Amino acid sequence: MAYIKWTFRIFLILLVGGFLHYTLPQRDIVRIVNTYEERQDFGGWNSIFWSGGSAGTAETPVNRDVLFISTKTADDDTIVYRNEDTGWGWPPYFKFDTADLQAEAADTASTGDAPRWVAIRHYGWRNTWLSIFPNALSMRPVPGPDTRLIPWFNIVFLSLLTILCLTIWRLWRNFRQARIDPVFDEIDETADEARGAVSRFFRKWFGGRT
Repeated sequence: MAYIKWTFRIFLILLVGGFLHYTLPQRDIVRIVNTYEERQDFGGWNSIFWSGGSAGTAETPVNRDVLFISTKTADDDTIVYRNEDTGWGWPPYFKFDTADLQAEAADTASTGDAPRWVAIRHYGWRNTWLSIFPNALSMRPVPGPDTRLIPWFNIVFLSLLTILCLTIWRLWRNFRQARIDPVFDEIDETADEARGAVSRFFRKWFGGRT
């Protein structure tokens, strides 16, 4: 039983951790090398990793044009971001300026000989096998690739989430000790009394042999 409990706890921790890692904003320092638009077909299982279309559209089409931003890191690694509105959906970033961000990215494109570094704020994962891309939310110029970025939003959010979880756990523990544990204790006492009564009955009628 202990293995089942720990397996469930580990699975829950991984599930919540993966959800937070995908949803919370992250920032990469990169230089933009290209911006482009590509037709994407939707309907597969990985469609959950794409937005539901640009804000203001009546419905989600089977395929549509998606904007992309190609970048390079200081280590010459390639990162490709999709550039989609989140609208009023999830995650709640309320992004409606996809076209503006694409124009800003195109204007900031640079070469390796004269790099212009930017910090791109995004959420999501990049996986070539699964054909999923992080969604760029905003960008701002930075002096260089070694610029230190402190994730204040994530620090505050995770701190508040930890406080909330600890508060809920403490309230549940107090409620369990005050309401639930006494009920189980009473049930145990009643069961002990019942077992004692049955034992006395058998001892009385069968001379103590059960």
